Amino acid sequence: MQSSDQSPSRRSFGSDGDESRIDSELRHLVGGEMKEIEIMEEEDDSKNPTSNLASESPLSPKEKPLLDRPPMEKKSGKKKKTVPAMALRKRNKSVGVASKGPSESGQDNNPDLGRFLLKQARDLVSSGDNSNYNPQKALDLALRSVKAFEACTNGKPSLELVMSLHVAAAIYCSTGQYNEAIPLLEQSIDIIPAITKGHQEEHALAKFAGYMQLGDTYAMLGQLENSTKCYSTGLDIQKQVLGKNDPRVGETCRYLAEAHVQALQFDEAQKLCQLALDIHRENGAPASLEEAADRRLMGLICETKGDHESALEHLVLASMAMVANGQEGEVAGVDCSIGDAYLSLTRYDEAIFAYQKALTSLKTKKGENHPAVGSVFVRLADLYNKTGKLKEARSYCENALRIYEKPAPGIPPEEIATGLTDISAIYESMNELEQAIKLLEKALKIYSDAPGQQSTMAGIEAQMGVIYYMMGSYSESYDSFKSAVAKLRTSGERKSAFFGIALNQMGLACVQRFAINEAVELFEEAKDVLEHECGPEHPDTLGVYSNLAGTYDAMGRLEDAIKILEYVVQVREDKLGTANPDVADEKKRLGELLKEAGRVRTRKARSLENLLDNHAANTSSHNTTNKDVITVV
Repeated sequence: MQSSDQSPSRRSFGSDGDESRIDSELRHLVGGEMKEIEIMEEEDDSKNPTSNLASESPLSPKEKPLLDRPPMEKKSGKKKKTVPAMALRKRNKSVGVASKGPSESGQDNNPDLGRFLLKQARDLVSSGDNSNYNPQKALDLALRSVKAFEACTNGKPSLELVMSLHVAAAIYCSTGQYNEAIPLLEQSIDIIPAITKGHQEEHALAKFAGYMQLGDTYAMLGQLENSTKCYSTGLDIQKQVLGKNDPRVGETCRYLAEAHVQALQFDEAQKLCQLALDIHRENGAPASLEEAADRRLMGLICETKGDHESALEHLVLASMAMVANGQEGEVAGVDCSIGDAYLSLTRYDEAIFAYQKALTSLKTKKGENHPAVGSVFVRLADLYNKTGKLKEARSYCENALRIYEKPAPGIPPEEIATGLTDISAIYESMNELEQAIKLLEKALKIYSDAPGQQSTMAGIEAQMGVIYYMMGSYSESYDSFKSAVAKLRTSGERKSAFFGIALNQMGLACVQRFAINEAVELFEEAKDVLEHECGPEHPDTLGVYSNLAGTYDAMGRLEDAIKILEYVVQVREDKLGTANPDVADEKKRLGELLKEAGRVRTRKARSLENLLDNHAANTSSHNTTNKDVITVV
């Protein structure tokens, strides 16, 4: 039986810089803490939510790109305050509900009542850090504003109603009630008709905001497939209004690329990130911060796909651009990623230099006990482990654990859990499996209290299943994989390669527990997933084919087993050459099955030159230097 990737747990693709958003809660526009809205001091301005919508959205021609944009200042004599919006926190002074306003005992279809209630809800939201903030009261006001606007719209599209639905949904999300927010956001999207001439931009703004906020909400629930669909629809709307080459479209492309990274869909992520990079290079100055952010993400994607040289190129350019734009303090995260690329290329001295540079910067900026420092210790431990210096590796692991076990106040729990998971992988590679399991259990406990972490928890449980399998604890391994697979099904990742790998591993555990029928079902499902995601000739897919052939043989389905194994052997010979030792085991198994069936193998005629070319190509791809004479059998 063949195991797939021994480390199916999800890797963190975010950098260690403060500006990293990949491992943070996916929030965007209306639902995110990056966005800011402007509230006029004069109450009269609260009567024009259409203009507020315009100021909130990156579709507005006066806005800067989505991420990290500064407060806007319109050319007006009116004094304004800038407050962070739907992330629901931040004004230092407490804002109470005004004692006077439009009569709430009068007609329910008075739009002034809706505007008044909406303003009060937003004022309460803006005081979110104040101890007197009452989210339930803010929610009640927002929902009442929704009802007031619904009563006076008579079924016609109303941007005021859309605004109130967005606010109510954001308050639900701030209190962890994501499922309650979804119907409101879907309603806000349905209210706006197809984009029509004359109201194109206003309607596009509202619809774009609704889709992006809905995508954020699905992401917080771990439903990444639904999340990326919403983001994609929002991007299409943005392109329709602004054009394909607008810089704000580039920002959304990168945002969507990050979502695909979270869903482990790296090919799609790379396409979108390249699109963002092309847009920003066309519209911005050379080596802009936008280009740096694109290259930073592209470097991480390339590194994950195994294209380490390209990753290194993008990361070095990102680092240079950040320094040129006065972002020296944020370069440490990029230096860590550069070290990762050097490590993958086995350029160990350069990797150590990059890590030590990042370590010095982070200790100065964040302090010696910050988890970011711990993450560099983990990288150094991994490097020394790979170079056989186990004493140094253990020392760095212990240094990192001292930081993670006593984190400073205010550190996100997920950051600690990520560190524990990374250290566990090193202990696993050093065959200290009990310690690895303990750390994964701690990480799992941390994530169990965090919203939107179903996929991450599934990755940890899958890794625990692998370790239990290595320890011979097959029942525990099966239970871990079963829980992981269930989470992946509910989070919409049943079409990912990771899901196929988890199914394969669970099938192996079933074989060891003599549950052959269940193993066959799991291997068949894994086969379908990996054929679609990776192709029939991918090594992971071939591994599942081989496992499926073994279970068919155990069930007495000899012809089915032979058919699958003949294909596996043929592909491996085509890819590796008949002389490659990796093909020998499969050929031996096939020979035994054919002998049992009273048959002999029939093969296509292949020239000696072709066989030698295949072997030479494989040898080159593995960077070997074996020049021995090849004997063809």
